[in-house]
Amino acid sequence: MQSDSPFSWFKKPRMFLAGLSVLLSVLLGFVLIPDQQAITFVSKAGFWLVLLTFVIFCASLWVSFRSDLQSRDWLRFDWVSLVVVGLGGTVLMVHETFGFKIVMDEIMLLGTSMSMHFDKTVLTPVRGNDIQGAFVILDGMMDKRPLFFPFLVSLLHDVSGYRPSNAFVLNGMLTFVFLGLVNYTGRLLAGRVAGWFGVALFAGLPLLAHNATGGGFELLNLVMILGTLLLGTRLLQRRDEAAMTAFCYSALLMAQVRYESVIYLMPVAAIFGWVCWREGRLILPWPVIVAPLLMVHYPLQHRIFDLRSSAWELGSKPGYTTPFSPDYLADNLSHALGFFFGRPTDQPNSLLLSALGTIAVPFFALTVFRWLRRLDQAKPIDVATTFFAFGFAAQFVLLMCYFWGKFDDPVIRRLSLPTHLGMVVAILAVLPQLAGVWVMRGLLVVAIVALLSLGVPSMAAHAYSQDYLPGRETAWRREFMADQTRRDYLMIDNDSILWIAHQVSATPVMQARRRTEALIFHMRNRTFSDVLVFQRYNIDPETGRMTLRKGDDLGSDFVLEPVREERLQTLTLTRISRVKAIRTASGGSSQPPAAEPVVTKDRAEIERLRRAYLENFLKQLP
Repeated sequence: MQSDSPFSWFKKPRMFLAGLSVLLSVLLGFVLIPDQQAITFVSKAGFWLVLLTFVIFCASLWVSFRSDLQSRDWLRFDWVSLVVVGLGGTVLMVHETFGFKIVMDEIMLLGTSMSMHFDKTVLTPVRGNDIQGAFVILDGMMDKRPLFFPFLVSLLHDVSGYRPSNAFVLNGMLTFVFLGLVNYTGRLLAGRVAGWFGVALFAGLPLLAHNATGGGFELLNLVMILGTLLLGTRLLQRRDEAAMTAFCYSALLMAQVRYESVIYLMPVAAIFGWVCWREGRLILPWPVIVAPLLMVHYPLQHRIFDLRSSAWELGSKPGYTTPFSPDYLADNLSHALGFFFGRPTDQPNSLLLSALGTIAVPFFALTVFRWLRRLDQAKPIDVATTFFAFGFAAQFVLLMCYFWGKFDDPVIRRLSLPTHLGMVVAILAVLPQLAGVWVMRGLLVVAIVALLSLGVPSMAAHAYSQDYLPGRETAWRREFMADQTRRDYLMIDNDSILWIAHQVSATPVMQARRRTEALIFHMRNRTFSDVLVFQRYNIDPETGRMTLRKGDDLGSDFVLEPVREERLQTLTLTRISRVKAIRTASGGSSQPPAAEPVVTKDRAEIERLRRAYLENFLKQLP
């Protein structure tokens, strides 16, 4: 370690500029920009800030790893581990159907990627229409979800053309990347067989398969957490500017995947501080100095939680008044146990991973304490794992204090994935101290048996997903879309973003009721080949009487004809109907007049009427 005092750091120009960058980013993110202007700024600049961050991250990876790639002897590459990762990813892919699993997140993310692709703006479209063959987003809103996942999906749109299925393509690729990182982490912590063991544990986790074939950001979250841990390990080994830049920019992108992933900036800061302390100097390359300014949009986007009280989703769980409280801890812990050790038919868990993780965590805590006592002598992977252990623990505690933190809830199960990652890291970290090579090989065999006897049957049956009706309804809608030979119909549906993201004209029920005259105009003029409505009926088990779900009723003026219906869940009926006609109190009707209209022969008059009609047409779009 060099003899310079740590206090001399503050006298150096780069330290001064880094402090100025942090101060300016704090002022811009929290003080100087008003709420409404903050949302506008994120909408206009968010894509470009994430793009710049991503480009710098990729460039720093190339600079840091270029020499390693050039000097690698590919004839001695561990191809067996590559096969293990490939087999594990294939198992996760083949037993689940690709589709949108958690509707409230995945459709919003897809919609945001759509606006990023078409307009390079950050908006979730809420109104869109097919206008003479070109689909146009007419209106949108700022979503609360971080930007990195929709940004990556938008890049796939840019390369391959806009397709909603690009979200599944991205998650499919990330699945293999994640298992590769797990294998490498296990190899660093406990050897080659331990890497295979980690892959087998995750390949036997149905929850991972459920998300690997979905359109959400959970796989990206796992990749960025584990990738940042490994880049921290590399920084501890290399202690150079390229490794520091890659590590810091990985952390910036990690914080922009899920809301709670910002917690892992604490171990990132600890690793940064530890490396600089050990070196006796600040490692501050220019990209790291400007990095805080590239995160300005992050706190600005979080103003949504102040502007929109519904963003906390408290209304989804009546009786709760605050999103986080220690009072939720005991109840959430009991639900977590119910998830981790529930029957595989009821929960997408892995009993083997849960059991081994529960046993390993106390030993891992002791191991972390022991590593802390001699941190200057520990291996780089042990130091990085030590700091990230506190991140795993902090996230778990935060979720247990969350009002909707019940891991056995169909919507919330996915939030347990970082905890699963923490448990696997704990298992791999304590294996060398508690088991020899033959025991590790025995555990690998046990993991493979558990995968085949418990994991695969659970994934194949996926009974655990059948109680989430919105997911099944979304799949049913997508089947309906696929069956249509034409896309020029209008769908009235409260989940209009789903249809718009598939480039089908759509509007919510409330908007349709509010703009009845506009709908009448378009039905008279045959703007759309059909006007359809999606509705769900609840069935009384005693009388068999069907009642519309709240918010689905168009009113008595709409004359409907059922087109397709199905019982996707007991005591519900999901239906798509055609709007045959619309009546109004003034006696107007959506039916065209019986008499043929008189058409003028004057060209100037025809052009004037055409322009007036087009202007009115655009105003009347639902």
